[in-house]
Amino acid sequence: MDRDQEGLLGRVHGTDHDDPNPGPRPGRTYAELVAGPLDGLLLDITGWAADGIQPGAALTTKFGQFGASGRALYNPPPGDQRRWDWSGDVP
Repeated sequence: MDRDQEGLLGRVHGTDHDDPNPGPRPGRTYAELVAGPLDGLLLDITGWAADGIQPGAALTTKFGQFGASGRALYNPPPGDQRRWDWSGDVP
């Protein structure tokens, strides 16, 4: 993990870099992103329907294989919506 990525730990994916409170907020539901370029970040899945969670998500990141224009693919393993595993990067 490089220095740029170290500042992301415990943050919610999509929060602004200058947000004074980039961490989780009460009353929200989060999934932890595991491995890959967004390892350690939280994804706010509040209000997502089960059929919207199961396919996972392609999340923007500048830390993946394709740089600032790329996305990292994360999917929940069967039966566990709290941890989403990295499955690769796409342009």
